[in-house]
Amino acid sequence: MGNPMLMIEKFTKFAALSAVSFMLLTPAMAQTAEKKEDKTVAVVNGHEIKVSEVEMAAEDILGQLPDIPPKLRYPYIVEYLVERHLLAQAAVKEGIADSDEYKRRLALYQAKALRDAYFAQTIVPTVTEEEMKKAYDTESAKVAQTERVRARHILVASEQEAKQIKARIDKGEKFEDLAKQYSLDGSKEYGGDIGYFTAPEMVPEFSKAAFALKPNEVSQPVKTDFGWHIIKLEDRKMGGAQPFDQVKTAIRNILLRKKTQEKIINLRLQSKVELKDPDLQKFAEEAQKLRQKALQQKSGANSQSNGEQQDGTDSPGLTGGGDEQPTTGGGKSDMQAPQQ
Repeated sequence: MGNPMLMIEKFTKFAALSAVSFMLLTPAMAQTAEKKEDKTVAVVNGHEIKVSEVEMAAEDILGQLPDIPPKLRYPYIVEYLVERHLLAQAAVKEGIADSDEYKRRLALYQAKALRDAYFAQTIVPTVTEEEMKKAYDTESAKVAQTERVRARHILVASEQEAKQIKARIDKGEKFEDLAKQYSLDGSKEYGGDIGYFTAPEMVPEFSKAAFALKPNEVSQPVKTDFGWHIIKLEDRKMGGAQPFDQVKTAIRNILLRKKTQEKIINLRLQSKVELKDPDLQKFAEEAQKLRQKALQQKSGANSQSNGEQQDGTDSPGLTGGGDEQPTTGGGKSDMQAPQQ
């Protein structure tokens, strides 16, 4: 077995995150929900599919739609529901509703539905605007003013080729055009533009060369494990916390996840859960210790001064990081430093 304490932490976070995930609706559905009108959007052999059903279905399938534009997700989900009801109606006609397979699935889905309803009615309302703002103020105060630069680069396989391209740049040829023509990096489509980054976000040799440049200055060929680079510095600035409105959703989801985790821990301590598998029993013993420790830490935190945050994990990305895209659309680079 792996580290039991790490496993239970991941498992508890997964349970909390799965509850949070169904709140992430498309803009079209969110706007409809705000109007508080549960309109009928389709009828399948007499069954009315309402906006509320579409919203609930989003929980199940939005994670499977990464390549569908946001404006197409709403009609896609409606079509998904139409097909679901056609098959469900066929199942009723063929007697599937009386089968053991259906009854087992129904029990599973009922537990999921109750969990989701509990989350929506008892946990979601507890995250207030005031609490989100307080969390933002606490975290933004911790964000250091870190320098960030925006650069372009051309990646080639040999030093000789890098020197030849550098000579052409020195003679006046456009850096962006040469990047599109010769670079081996994914950013070539954007003229070599890799957006803003901090020094630790790139491999050391690349960062050292980039941060030594002045705006519009082009480096000599730089060698890294990826090949040979020619770097052009576009801009440099000091980073800081993003505005509250830009990270509000992330803060809300983090607070929801933490509150769900706390609720799950308390319910486990108050409940009797029997595990028959010996390995699972060992896991449960370690998990129990972890829960007790978490409650003790929470109790200790509550006795300390107001406004001091005890848990540094799950902090929202207030600095923006790689989310800020350059005006060209944002190139993807393959030579970012590995995350620790």
